[in-house]
Amino acid sequence: MPDNRGMSPNANDDLLMELLDRIATRDEAALKSLYDEVSAKLYGVAMRVLGKVEWAEDALQDSFLYIWRAAPDYRASLSPPMAWMGLIVRSRCLDLLRRQQAERVNVTQELDETLADQLGSDDPGPLDTHHASQQAQALHRCLSQLEHKQREVVTLAYLRDLSHGELAEQLRLPLGTVKSWIRRGLEKLRGCMAQFA
Repeated sequence: MPDNRGMSPNANDDLLMELLDRIATRDEAALKSLYDEVSAKLYGVAMRVLGKVEWAEDALQDSFLYIWRAAPDYRASLSPPMAWMGLIVRSRCLDLLRRQQAERVNVTQELDETLADQLGSDDPGPLDTHHASQQAQALHRCLSQLEHKQREVVTLAYLRDLSHGELAEQLRLPLGTVKSWIRRGLEKLRGCMAQFA
């Protein structure tokens, strides 16, 4: 596969959307190409969240399994491909952290049988799943209302944890412009998300 580091963000998005479309038809070669294209970036997200190599590798593997299953549901109109995949990785990382924390609690605390029987499952219930789904849909709707450049800088800042200076350098824009787009974009997102609260 050609080296796409010099591609514009739109050209790279087009490539990723094409690969996701092919994955939706169960094209295994497309999954491998997608992995080759984005795994380093997504692994970086996992490492920032988890801080442990083996956990980050597990989260990345889980994420690509999820991408394989969820590719038919991906909608480019709701989210750029890297933002969508980045949210999947973050979600898998947070799930892994919750599992690890639960295991540590189980090791360090001895609960009597009566208390253990009275505790409900830690798994999210239907209401939790519904609420999370509503929040994700609201975020997608709100992101889609941002201008393309605002959406791009906000998602890059969030997913790649880039500073304003790093974003300005990567996007070849003045620092003040990047700061302004992020500030206005976040204000619009807050206002939009408040409608769904």
